[in-house]
Amino acid sequence: MIDIPLALLFTSILGAVLAGFVCSTMGVFVVRMNLSSIGYCMSHAAFAGAAFGLMISVDSLISAMVFSFGVAFVLGPLSEKARLESNVVIGFLFSVMIALAFVFLNFIPGQAASGAALRILWGSIFSVGYNDLMFLLLLSFVLIFFIALFYKELLAVMFHRKLAESAGVNTKLFYFAVLFFTGFSVSLSLRLVGGLLVFALIINPTSTAYQFFYDFKKIMIFSPVIGIVSCLIGFWLSLITDFPIGASIVIVSAALFAFAIIISPKRRKWNGKQRKMGFKLNT
Repeated sequence: MIDIPLALLFTSILGAVLAGFVCSTMGVFVVRMNLSSIGYCMSHAAFAGAAFGLMISVDSLISAMVFSFGVAFVLGPLSEKARLESNVVIGFLFSVMIALAFVFLNFIPGQAASGAALRILWGSIFSVGYNDLMFLLLLSFVLIFFIALFYKELLAVMFHRKLAESAGVNTKLFYFAVLFFTGFSVSLSLRLVGGLLVFALIINPTSTAYQFFYDFKKIMIFSPVIGIVSCLIGFWLSLITDFPIGASIVIVSAALFAFAIIISPKRRKWNGKQRKMGFKLNT
C-alpha cells in the first residue's frame, strides 16, 4: 500500500469525488442523447491537448481545455451544417485527436517526460492539485445550477429533439452546452483518470443507473452517486494494489455495470415479457 501524506490523500479523495460527480452527471445527457462516442472523442481531444502542453512546456490542464473546447466548437456546427450524424463526425475527430496525441508524445523532450506522459495516459493519485480541485468544485456548482435552471428544457431535448424544437426550445443551444460541459468535465478529470480511460467514467455510471430506473430524476441522482462510489472504490483499489488509478476506477465502474445487468429489475421484467410472448405464440 502506498504511503501518502494526509494532505495529499485528502486532496486526491476530494478530486476523485468531484471527478466522479461531474463526469457521471454529464453521462446522463451523453447516454440519453445517443452521444456515447462523444466520451471517446472528448477524452482523446483532452489527451492530445495535454500531450501538446507537455511538448511545448505549458500547463497541460490549459492545453487540454483548449483542445476539448476546439473539438466541441467544431463538432456541433460541423454535424449540423454537413448534415452528418453526430457519431460520424465524432468518429472522424476521434481518429484525428488520437493521431495528434501520439505525434505530440513523440516530440516531448527529456526522459522525465515519459512519467508525465504516462500520467496523462493512465491518471495518477499524485497529479491532482489545488487548482484542479477549485475548477472541479466550480464546475460542479455550475452544473447543478444549469440543470436546476433549465431542467424542463433539457428534459424536452432528451425526450425528443424535434418535438422540443417545434415547442420553441432552442435545441442547438442545449446540444452545444452538453458538448462544452462534457469538454470541461473530461479536461478537469484527465489528470486523475487519464486520457485513455476518462470516457468510461462518463458512460459506465449512467449505464448502470439506467438498469434500475425509468424516472429521469432518479437517474440524475443515482448516476453521480454511482460515479462517486466508483471513484472512491477505485481510489482505494489503486492504493492497495499500486494499479494506475484510472484503470482501477474503470475496473470498478465496469464491474458495477456488469453486476447491474445481472440483477436489473428492468431486464427481468423484459425477460418475463419475452417468455409470456413466447408462451402465447406456442399455444
